[in-house]
Amino acid sequence: MKISLNDIGKKFQRHWIFQNITLHFESPKSYAILGSNGSGKSTLLRLIAGIHNPSNGNISYSFDNQTCPREQLFPHLAYAAPGMEIIEELTLTEFLDFHFSFKKTQGGLNTKEIISIIGLNNSAHKPIADFSSGMKQRVKLAQAIFADTPLLLLDEPCSNLDEAGVQQYADWIKTKTKGRLVIVASNDEREYSFCNETIHLNQFKNLKQSVNIQAQNISHVH
Repeated sequence: MKISLNDIGKKFQRHWIFQNITLHFESPKSYAILGSNGSGKSTLLRLIAGIHNPSNGNISYSFDNQTCPREQLFPHLAYAAPGMEIIEELTLTEFLDFHFSFKKTQGGLNTKEIISIIGLNNSAHKPIADFSSGMKQRVKLAQAIFADTPLLLLDEPCSNLDEAGVQQYADWIKTKTKGRLVIVASNDEREYSFCNETIHLNQFKNLKQSVNIQAQNISHVH
């Protein structure tokens, strides 16, 4: 999987979030998008996911050396963010059955097995609306990380998680991301410590001239 961002920018009304970003992502690498509040980390991730359109520039995708039009990206993409909507009227079992009717699971796992792995057996038949914020976040992570997709996008993945949930997330990353292109938007090192490259969005804040800044190696990754 390869993704190219070509001189993209995004503005809301008259305010530019960032401008002139040229970056390239490819599997099987993991990237961390860092930046201060308001720098556009989540916005950039939504642009990559095809949820929003850039105000300037373009984004191209290729899969198995073939160009992938944006409208055909969905089967190759898994995305999780604290603010994403899930169908809370459904039970956990119903939601995962519905979600994975569109995408294959890693290793052929079924819904019951996934629920067991995420430690929510006792809530398998409860409406998601009754879940705590931490439980909902585990569901959002599970539907993304356990999907068999070459691209995984994670926005502040440990939001609302307790220490056990953070460790659970780290374990899933170790076992479920091999060979995938993973991009994490975060300022929390626990969420991106596994990444081998980092991008600082503050370098693109309100730039007036085109800049091409290469991702830098994270020194503490071994």
